[in-house]
Amino acid sequence: MATVSPTPLLKDELDIVIPTIRNLDFLEMWRPFFQPYHLIIVQDGDPSKVIKVPEGFDYELYNRNDINRILGPKASCISFKDSACRCFGYMVSKKKYIYTIDDDCFVAKDPSGKDINALEQHIKNLLCPSTPFFFNTLYDPYRDGADFVRGYPFSLREGVPTAVSHGLWLNIPDYDAPTQLVKPLERNTRYVDAIMSIPKGTLFPMCGMNLAFNRELIGPAMYFGLMGDGQPIGRYDDMWAGWCTKVICDHLGLGVKTGLPYIWHSKASNPFVNLKKEYKGIYWQEELIPFFQSVTLPKDCTTVQKCYIEISKQVKAKLGKVDDYFNKLADAMVTWIEAWDELNPSGAKSAELPNGAAK
Repeated sequence: MATVSPTPLLKDELDIVIPTIRNLDFLEMWRPFFQPYHLIIVQDGDPSKVIKVPEGFDYELYNRNDINRILGPKASCISFKDSACRCFGYMVSKKKYIYTIDDDCFVAKDPSGKDINALEQHIKNLLCPSTPFFFNTLYDPYRDGADFVRGYPFSLREGVPTAVSHGLWLNIPDYDAPTQLVKPLERNTRYVDAIMSIPKGTLFPMCGMNLAFNRELIGPAMYFGLMGDGQPIGRYDDMWAGWCTKVICDHLGLGVKTGLPYIWHSKASNPFVNLKKEYKGIYWQEELIPFFQSVTLPKDCTTVQKCYIEISKQVKAKLGKVDDYFNKLADAMVTWIEAWDELNPSGAKSAELPNGAAK
């Protein structure tokens, strides 16, 4: 393979979105990697609280008052008292790429003891194609030292554009409350040096705490739902976005990667509080997953927005009877798209894609 050129920093093309309720001291550790970039901080909870950001970072900060001012009545689609509020940052960004990280995520070390530049690895993932239509047993064939194995069809070796890069976590794993309760001391110490394309037709649990995506390709699908204050559910914000996004990526012929990079997830959230938030989701999801597995999008859904509106209609028709919450969520999905298009007029709307490549 040709020598791998250094990864472009994309410092003028990427925003880092951080939802928070506290001072952002954790940025000190990330300074060597994050300082060149613009940060969008979405402050959750009490808007009168002052959030301190370390010196020297270029950032804009939005609290609930700002969200209400910018979106007006459409602000109802943005969650309150839940990290789902981060998706407001995706909407107001003007950049091509987004990286989002939680404020309890620190810099991890690779097995050789070297600090991992998570953002650089996400950029590599997003700039390389994905291979969702045929699995490569050496995982990502575009990595240095790997390639397509014998028997891999040449017609599929170009791959497809990568829309999402889903990173992982060392230390505290992203478990649900029942798993946390039965394994309170479990820590993830396994560093797996692999990146893979999630196959077409396969859903996955998307965690929002170490996640990057191409906003131009998939941005409008990255809605983190109605969670938290006044809602019957929490901690399913990123899951909902992941299921919708994957169905749309599959339809439009886009790729989703998972694996590297790792971050160090520093603290476990309270499993009893989590159980209260997740309780309904844990059993609703037994109906949600078959729903997403059976969603089909018509050929005329050629943009992310059209796909998303179509999913919202199917949510109302098929999940509304599971619980009235899904009728509210379906309406909020439409509101989200309207707000997205208002803040991102036609030039920035997601391009029409020749959907169904290798369908």
